[in-house]
Amino acid sequence: MENKFVIEDSEIKFFSAVFLLLVILLLFSLLLGSKVERRDVSSPGTTAERTFPAVEIEARAAFVYDARTKTMLYAKNENERLSLASLTKIMAALVAMEITSDHSTVVINKEAIKTEGDSGLRSGEKWSLKDLLDFTLVSSSNDGMSAVALALGVLKEFSPENSSATGDFILKMNEKAAELDLKNTYFFNMTGLDETAIKGGAYGTARDMTMLLEHILTSHGDLLEATKEPVLIVSSLNNISHKVKNTNIIIDEIPGLIASKTGYTDIGGGNLIIAFDPELGRPIIVTILGSSEKGRFEDMTKLVNATMGYITGELTTNY
Repeated sequence: MENKFVIEDSEIKFFSAVFLLLVILLLFSLLLGSKVERRDVSSPGTTAERTFPAVEIEARAAFVYDARTKTMLYAKNENERLSLASLTKIMAALVAMEITSDHSTVVINKEAIKTEGDSGLRSGEKWSLKDLLDFTLVSSSNDGMSAVALALGVLKEFSPENSSATGDFILKMNEKAAELDLKNTYFFNMTGLDETAIKGGAYGTARDMTMLLEHILTSHGDLLEATKEPVLIVSSLNNISHKVKNTNIIIDEIPGLIASKTGYTDIGGGNLIIAFDPELGRPIIVTILGSSEKGRFEDMTKLVNATMGYITGELTTNY
């Protein structure tokens, strides 16, 4: 009987030791797995998970987009359809480049000069398309964009009348919007000037304009290159020199600026879109619609500063 109890006591001790070893192995496995999981989560995804700082802006709509990670950083009424004003000229410039080469010649005619706003162009003056587009985008020239639409509308469709030529060009703009799946964007003219006291020249959303600019940056990288310059000096083919200031007055305050375009009309209010690269290879696109003439620049400064704080991790409440 005594031997029997000794054997049973030994078995109990053996199984207890095995059980304790299994418990230790299980705990070690769980601890190791937890460390691996934490290491994965704390890799580059940390920045993407950070909350964008609260920003008070005047604009009716805004959108901040990280083009590298394809993520939205900030949005306010980003799908609300609003008047685009001169942001319209971004699409007009894209269509112009796709209709013909940037070495094509555009002649400024009297009809173009009649367009609202005098930017110093002369009737009969000849320009290379690229130089005229640079001039037009930097100064937001309405007569410059009208000259482009008239010349290229005739070139593409052989329309004999000015109204037909511009109609063909605007049709191309709307076809391009459909091609890029900009479902809330529509153009009535190529300048963005208000059509009437209650009807804008073009309509779109902050999200749509952001996607349009992203497309241009990836497919036509040099199209908006001149828009990062505070002052542009360019000559027509007649050797007439033109000096224009950028309508974006905060260019020098934006780090790594890649492109920008302003817009303002009575209906549209103050609009502004930019692309900037705060890090090497990380373009950020910011779109503002429906602010005021001065407020668009204040709104943009706030969003750029907030974006910089978000990226660097130096978040404050002073935006």
